[in-house]
Amino acid sequence: MADHPLHRPIRELTDAYARGDLSPVDVTEDLIERIDRLNPQVHAYVTALPELARAQAAGAAERYRRGDRAPLLGVPVSIKDAFHLADTETTLGSLTQRGRIARSDSGVVARLRAAGAVMPGKTNVPEFCQSATSDNLLGPDTGNPWDIARTPGGSSGGAAASVGAGLAAIALGSDGGGSIRIPAAFCGLVGFKPSTGICPDERGFRAMTDFVTAGPLAWTVDDARIMGEVLAETRFARSASPKLRIAYCARPEGRPVDPAVADTLAAVAATLSDLGHEVVECTVPVDGWNEIFGPLVLDDELRERGHLLERPDLLTPYERSTLRAATKLRSADVARARGSLTDFRLRIDGFLHRFDAVLTPTVATVAFPHGERPKSIDGVDVDWLWGAFPFTSPFNVAGTPAITLPAGTSDGLPIGAQLVTARGRDADLLNLAESLEAALDFDYTPLRDRWADQPTAPQPVPVP
Repeated sequence: MADHPLHRPIRELTDAYARGDLSPVDVTEDLIERIDRLNPQVHAYVTALPELARAQAAGAAERYRRGDRAPLLGVPVSIKDAFHLADTETTLGSLTQRGRIARSDSGVVARLRAAGAVMPGKTNVPEFCQSATSDNLLGPDTGNPWDIARTPGGSSGGAAASVGAGLAAIALGSDGGGSIRIPAAFCGLVGFKPSTGICPDERGFRAMTDFVTAGPLAWTVDDARIMGEVLAETRFARSASPKLRIAYCARPEGRPVDPAVADTLAAVAATLSDLGHEVVECTVPVDGWNEIFGPLVLDDELRERGHLLERPDLLTPYERSTLRAATKLRSADVARARGSLTDFRLRIDGFLHRFDAVLTPTVATVAFPHGERPKSIDGVDVDWLWGAFPFTSPFNVAGTPAITLPAGTSDGLPIGAQLVTARGRDADLLNLAESLEAALDFDYTPLRDRWADQPTAPQPVPVP
């Protein structure tokens, strides 16, 4: 499977299509067979769309015959089920949304369609994207391709699983509090959250609206760059990364981190130093983010979905809890949070005038078994909601671009490193990440091999 077309960089895949070495039709037929065979094990897709994919692949093949090119022409792209795809159900991970068919594509899906993407299906999400794990009442939990007994993270967990299990070349996700970066880190992928506001999803689902952005989950930084350019309708110009001043924060807000994650991050910091950057260990001033994030997210949920409390039996426990907490929110709390949002962003902007980039862990642990969020990390008790996931949301509040890269493994499970730059410096972030990616040279072979021609559920990856 290591040489499978779905594992090729997107530029190589589309070049092979253009030369006639590969056919989008053949690649798509192979993908449909893999989804039929493997999705019942990993549960990446909640809705498979083989006929749509076939029609799009045939259209891509015809365009190549005419000499046309487009960034994603014939490339299989899974669509997170938080985006509207015309004439297709949008479940949003909820029983309450069953049977709701989208009349038209939302904005980012329309841009992917125009770029020539083949869309094999819609990927699983937690209910209304309100969890960092991908479980809901629609069916089984999505499995992590490295070990399907473990979570892939969320809310773009199905998206990450679709790429990791070889069921898409790249995935469309969204990130309101880490929902691209968390599952990318847990599944050993690149996950890119662009600057807030540059990838609008017109006519789309509303949640975490002050913080959310669409973005890719991919095998490589360059693949993420290609999709990011499509979503933002702009160019993120590639150039050699200059020597930068990078703030290295191993434990933002002093929060506990698994020792293997801390050791991996220290190795990443050393690699950045070896690349010629000035790496300064310091504190990143992200304190107070949750006093902004929490009230504004709850306010969104109450406004958009408060009426669903009339049928609580149809909701997951976490969505019920979210909506009930939202009913207790005071207007003064929301006003205070909104007033603090500008101050927080200015504070991070000021910090990123002193530093060109920030390095932190993406997640505090490796992927854990389904339903077993850690109660303690490195001997320190942590809360259920944020314990494993405290390092991504601050940069949604800040509005900055952020990316996670696979940086190592522990007990056969991947560990991610997060890089952040100032608002609007998405191209600089991608260029830095690409140089780091080359230096780290993460080995995907164990993951790809275990999903190559698997007739039954793969066994856990042996410890290297």
